[in-house]
Formats: sequence, structure tokens, C-alpha cells
Amino acid sequence: MYGSGEGVRPPYHAVAEWLGTQALGDLRQKLADAETMFRRTGITFAVYGSEDTSERLIPFDIIPRIISAAEWRKLAAGIEQRVRALNAFMFDIYHRQEIIRAGKVPEELIVSNSAFVPEMMGVSVPLGIYSHIIGIDIVRTGESDFFVLEDNTRTPSGVSYMLENRETMMHMFPDLFARNRVAPVENYPENLLKTLESVAPTGLKGEPTIALLTPGQFNSAYYEHSFLADQMGAELVEGRDLAVIDGYLQMKTTQGPRRIDVLYRRIDDDFLDPLVFRSDSVLGVPGLFDLYRAGRVTIVNAPGGGIADDKAIYSYIPEIIKFYTGRAPILQNVPTYNCRKADDLKYVLEHLPELVVKEVHGSGGYGMLVGPTASSSEIEVFRAKLMANPSNYIAQPTLALSTSPTMVEAGVAPRHLDLRPFVLVGDEVRMTAGGLTRVAMRAGSLVVNSSQGGGTKDTWVLQD
Repeated sequence: MYGSGEGVRPPYHAVAEWLGTQALGDLRQKLADAETMFRRTGITFAVYGSEDTSERLIPFDIIPRIISAAEWRKLAAGIEQRVRALNAFMFDIYHRQEIIRAGKVPEELIVSNSAFVPEMMGVSVPLGIYSHIIGIDIVRTGESDFFVLEDNTRTPSGVSYMLENRETMMHMFPDLFARNRVAPVENYPENLLKTLESVAPTGLKGEPTIALLTPGQFNSAYYEHSFLADQMGAELVEGRDLAVIDGYLQMKTTQGPRRIDVLYRRIDDDFLDPLVFRSDSVLGVPGLFDLYRAGRVTIVNAPGGGIADDKAIYSYIPEIIKFYTGRAPILQNVPTYNCRKADDLKYVLEHLPELVVKEVHGSGGYGMLVGPTASSSEIEVFRAKLMANPSNYIAQPTLALSTSPTMVEAGVAPRHLDLRPFVLVGDEVRMTAGGLTRVAMRAGSLVVNSSQGGGTKDTWVLQD
């Protein structure tokens, strides 16, 4: 909010004035009211492997994160460039593999990667799009320096929090909205529906039938699954509700089978079809993948899309963008050491206390080392892991992430944050202004993931 410390940055003027008129007790009451609203809505999540198996609320902060219109225009241009390049990369990898033949990406990094799905080789996908719903995690290190921390091209989550955060803020602080021209986010479900409809199989008569495939109510993101299905007017289904009948994917109903044309899946590749992937899966549908290859149903996001958000591939994204767009990246990567390279591994082992080390397939803040806050024993444990399996890790410098004013127990204090804009790719690229701001609620913490105690904020993109 204060930038370099010389005064309040222009985008925050109205919020700073508002904060100056608020009593701390009133803000605390508003925070309690917001928590009550979230509990009534039922917007909770579960942490896998936790001894406490109860559903939890993600902490919500009532002070919004502000992005100016000019900042957003630059971000949006960079994000669109990136998602187009990522989809071009996926199409190439599963067809001619020209980027490998050009020597821009090592072949072994693709073919030996657990996220690569060889069954997708040569499969024609509608409009050539593999990842239709993408979350790009962005961090800021100064007043103008945005970096992409990672790409989420499989089944990115969190959009329901973006929408509920906005609804809660509009209900609680209408006077604050009156002081600012804030870009809307509530059109996301409508844009998601348009995107899903645009990639339906060809030759359909009438509007396509869309279903959202969920693992079920015990999944940590089940609230989001049911929320999005309801908002779109789509069917919410589990694998047991579906079957291959008469050569098509059909949903079992009391009136008989009903054909499904687009399946927005929220389960991992391995569980989609027990006849092709994991034979013990009860979450998917036997025969689904054959229908997909035949063009009789569209799966969103496509199987095999994880090859583009693999953290080992991440370090090659700038080259990937140049290769497919002919232009330099608008948004830069965080400098990354790929531990499969001998020189990079040597540097990482020598500088572990200074670096953040991540598993290439890790997510949710798990399987990572934050060197500056780690104990000597934790560092040594990671040193052994790196030496035993270096190709499983990447490392990055510890960034001085930007902070935003946040309501904590002691009052208003700075906390580190990131941003996950959600991008929809189909017949066009549709982007919601803003996204989900995730905030580390503990002082000094750089880990914003909800599973690690992080919270969320409403993200305001100001309009000109």
C-alpha cells in the first residue's frame, strides 16, 4: 500500500482513507461477521493427512488487495501470451514434437515425465486446446515487478473463493465499493459455460450437455465443484453416475440415459478410466478414454495437460514462449535452478539455507523447503533427498514478496501474498479481472497455501 515508503500508492488512496476512519474493534467485528457468512454458505476445505479431519474455513481478510487498471493490462497481456504458448506446447508435444527436435526442450524431460500421457499422442482435441481452465500464480517483488511463480494447467482450484470473497465484500462494505470503480468478477461462471460449450464435439444438434465430474463430497474442493455446477446450470456427477452406452458417455437418470457432451473433470488423469490408467480407480468411467479419442465427448482439461505445469518444465517456459509466439515473454519467470543439471545441483547444495526447494510434482505447499526459515536438521534432510533424486527437485531464490495490509489478531499488519488469475481458453481467451489473492497469515511466512494456514483476500482491479 505504501510502496517505497514515500506515501500511499495511488490505487490504494480510497482504501487508506477508509482504513483511517475505522476503529479496530469495528474491523474485528466485521471479520467475525464475514466468518459467520462463510460458515452459513458452507465454503470449507479439508486437509489430507491431517489428524484433524474436520472441515475448515480458509481465513478471509476483509482488506482488499488493489491492482490498478494499467498494472492489470500488462498482467493480462502477459497471461494471455503465456496460456496460448502453453497450449501450443502441449499440442506440439502430443503431435510432431518440433520443440524437441529443435533442441529447445530435452526429450528425456518429456518422455520420462510422469505427467506425460503417451496415450494422448496423435489425439485430436477440439480447437487444439488442451488446458481450457488455467490458473497462473503470480508474485510481486516491488512496485512494478511481477513474476510468474508457477502454472496450473491440470485442475486449478480456488475460483469459488474468488467469487464468494467478492460477494461477501459487496454485502459488508457497500460504502467502500462506492468509492472505487472495481472491475466485476461475477461473470466467471457465464464465461466458463461459454468456454465449455465452445469445445463441444462437432455435429451436435442443439446445445451441448455439460457435466462436472467430482470425486465426491469427501474431496477437499467439493464445495467448489458443487458451486460451479450450480452456477453454470450443469450436471454434478460422480463416476458411478456415468456409463458408456450405445457408443456415447451417458448419465443415468430416472428418465433413462442422457448423453453428456462435455465433461469438466475435477479428478486426476490416473483415475479417469480404469481400462486405460489405474485399474483400481472407482472415480472414473470404464471406456471413457476411447470415446474421447473418437471425438464423442470432450474432457476438460485434456488428459496429459500436466506436462505444461511440471516444475521441471517451468524453467524452459521463456524459451517455449519464444518458440511458439516469436516474441519475448511479457511476464518473467522466477530464476530457477533445475537440479537435474549437475551445475545447478552443485549450486543448490552449496546454498540450501538461502533457497526455496520444491518437488517438481509438488503442490499445496507440501514437499518444499524454505531455506531461510528452515532448521539445520530440515536442511540436511533435504540435502539427502536432493542427492538421492536430484531430478525430482527445482530451487529458486527466496523472493522479497510484496505485502498488503491484513487484519490479524494484533490489528492491521503487512502480510506476504500472491495472486492466481483464472484464464479460460476455448474459442477465445476469457479472463476475469483480478483473481484469487492468497495471503500468508503468519508474520514473515512466504507460504500462502490454505493447507499451510494461508488465507484469501478479495482482489480489486480498478477501472480507468
